[in-house]
Amino acid sequence: GGQLVESGGGSVQTGGSLRLSCILSGSTFDDIDMGWYRQAPGNECELVSSIYVDGTTWYADSVKGRFTISRDNGKTSLYLQLNSLKPPDTAVYHCAGEILGRRAECATIRGYSTYWGQGIQVTVSS
Repeated sequence: GGQLVESGGGSVQTGGSLRLSCILSGSTFDDIDMGWYRQAPGNECELVSSIYVDGTTWYADSVKGRFTISRDNGKTSLYLQLNSLKPPDTAVYHCAGEILGRRAECATIRGYSTYWGQGIQVTVSS
């Protein structure tokens, strides 16, 4: 099986930008819908954005117009550009292979997903 590894997180001030990357090693994901979930302290996993095999994208209302998802199947890489960041965006972000709903316990999503990244911290200060 493959393994997803995220990078690109960090700490920024309100209004700042980050670019998250997620690389799948040991497999391919051309035929898998991919997405980014995030978990704020004490909360369930929330689907932030998804990109399907046909290239269709979806965004949560809270990030629409600020975040952009993309994928490069040749590089088995998934990306999330985060612009105009706000303190409520603070969370651990996970990339996932297969999408299970828009909000659920992270452990449930992890069990359903074909691939699940370990998560990367994004912190936005005011």
